[in-house]
Amino acid sequence: MTSPPVENRRPLKSRGTAWARSLAAASAHGGATPDMISATSIAFAVLGAGLFLWSGVGPGPWRAIAFVGAGICIQLRLLCNLLDGMVAVEHERGGSAGPIWNELPDRLADALFLVGAGYGAYSAGLEAAAVIGWLAAWLAALTAYIRELGRGLGFPADFAGPMAKPHRMAALTLTCVVSALEGLWGWHGQSMLIGLSVITLGTAVTAIRRTRTLAARLAERAEDED
Repeated sequence: MTSPPVENRRPLKSRGTAWARSLAAASAHGGATPDMISATSIAFAVLGAGLFLWSGVGPGPWRAIAFVGAGICIQLRLLCNLLDGMVAVEHERGGSAGPIWNELPDRLADALFLVGAGYGAYSAGLEAAAVIGWLAAWLAALTAYIRELGRGLGFPADFAGPMAKPHRMAALTLTCVVSALEGLWGWHGQSMLIGLSVITLGTAVTAIRRTRTLAARLAERAEDED
């Protein structure tokens, strides 16, 4: 992974913590490359998607275990996203294919988690959940496209929310926790359906907000050139 431009790094407070710096240093000194870490994030997403699917058909307490496991996979994916950039930039281990590994694994991971969650709730008897999962995944890709479109036009990367990647994954993790407990009040998949609906709505707002920001930046540039 080539060191991405500073303006293309998502601002993360966790990047400055002692534990993150230590873990990134250990990864770099242990021979891990940013591309390898990025590939690992896809593996966690595949596992998480499988656990979501299992949650739709698994019996009793196994459903709760599947949701907890999926939530852990989401957080491990985010940890990989944190470490690959730190190893690439702070430890200068980036490679020539870095820009590809900086983007494509994220798009795949988003789709695997969101679509997997949707089909898990679909298997539990909520047919609309599959459509919502696909819509959430499409909107997630759209927000990333708008960000990269802005960068291609020469503007700083726009990481605005309200449902940027970290917010989507936090919301999905919280939904996993609630879904693991929903049997206590007699639900079976409704928590995930609601969670995915919130993520979808918030991601749509994010796409609109980023588009409006990009349009305003273009208008300002045009005025400056006149």
